[in-house]
Amino acid sequence: MAETAELNLPGGQSITLPIIEGTEHEKAFDISKLRDQTGYVTLDPGYKNTGATKSAITFLDGEEGILRYRGYPIEQLAEKSSFLEVAYLLIYGHLPTEAELKDFSGQITKHTLVHEDMRKIFDGFPSSTHPMAILSSLTCALTGFYPESINPNQSTEEIDLTIVRLMAKMSTIAAWTYKNSVGHPLNYPRNDLDYASNFLYMMFSFPTEKYEVNPVVVAAINKLLILHADHEQNCSTSTVRLVGSANASLYGSVSAGINALWGPLHGGANQEVIEMLEAIEKDGGDTSKFINKAKDKNDSFRLMGFGHRVYKNFDPRAKIIKVAADEVLKALGLEDSPLLKIAQELEQAALTDQYFIERKLYPNVDFYSGIIYKALGIPTEMFTVMFALGRLPGWIAQWKEMRENKEPIGRPRQIYVGETERNYVPMSAR
Repeated sequence: MAETAELNLPGGQSITLPIIEGTEHEKAFDISKLRDQTGYVTLDPGYKNTGATKSAITFLDGEEGILRYRGYPIEQLAEKSSFLEVAYLLIYGHLPTEAELKDFSGQITKHTLVHEDMRKIFDGFPSSTHPMAILSSLTCALTGFYPESINPNQSTEEIDLTIVRLMAKMSTIAAWTYKNSVGHPLNYPRNDLDYASNFLYMMFSFPTEKYEVNPVVVAAINKLLILHADHEQNCSTSTVRLVGSANASLYGSVSAGINALWGPLHGGANQEVIEMLEAIEKDGGDTSKFINKAKDKNDSFRLMGFGHRVYKNFDPRAKIIKVAADEVLKALGLEDSPLLKIAQELEQAALTDQYFIERKLYPNVDFYSGIIYKALGIPTEMFTVMFALGRLPGWIAQWKEMRENKEPIGRPRQIYVGETERNYVPMSAR
């Protein structure tokens, strides 16, 4: 017999609420009929206690430090898989066969070129434009090049083509966004390179010299993209689902997600890590001074890249990317970097100082990813673009799942706290 809960309301009214249990034994009260039956709604600022959907994509347990995509532990995927294999897993629900992965990868390679008119749009942006503004704009602009994507009744084959185009073209758009910002000539994609290598080539190669792809860097980028590929119902993912629930196109929905990710409270954490490290270096590099400032409750200074809203013990992604960060810095000969020294001292304090241990302020994935991006020469304004590139398959999977489940259009309620009814006052009497 299914579990239920009884909700007692003023006036002696009571209703029975079904209890929903997920496959990992998460439990929820089903309040979908609450307003119809009682006239009440729930108030939950930030939706911190509200499950907006049932999803089979990602499982996250912050207390235990668990992250799984479609049931597969993130540790195994980061070690053994590729980004495109993980993307296929998230979007289609199972690990691809060799033939499926070959076809998926081949289709993405085939569609990495973007329409030449895209270059005209690039030219229209002021040089001061933030890369995320360009990325979101050009992602939405894909609806102009592929107007059939707006059709809410696309066939499975048409949706698959829309997905492939977005996966393929976003890496080109992201790389071109960087090249455009520094005034460099744009590089066209190369079909002989894998996804991560091709992205690095488009970002960093010059027509005047041969570009050698560093396998250590490729492996690190591959891991970073995998680690960021999905993270349950966060702000940008919820945005994609909410916009998509209105039958908006995949391109329009993901563009909205990019803008949500752009917010510094969401996707800007790794940029803030580097800005913090640079500020400490500029101040003289005394990390103990800033550690004491972080402990002072009257000081507004915060250590960026430590602790996580969801993970209460440790961020499982941080353990993986820390190893990659060490490998990248060694491969690039940056072990003696002043910023790295500051980062290592802060990391050591967080892992050994009781103040940080008691508050579970462990280094998170943003701490290490920022260090890697900085070492690669990626400008801090591009960090969130890298985040978006990794999160793309998760956004696609969530949009696709929401459509396939035929979920209703999102329409949150509110508790009105404004003025009650009042009469219009003529201008002469105000």
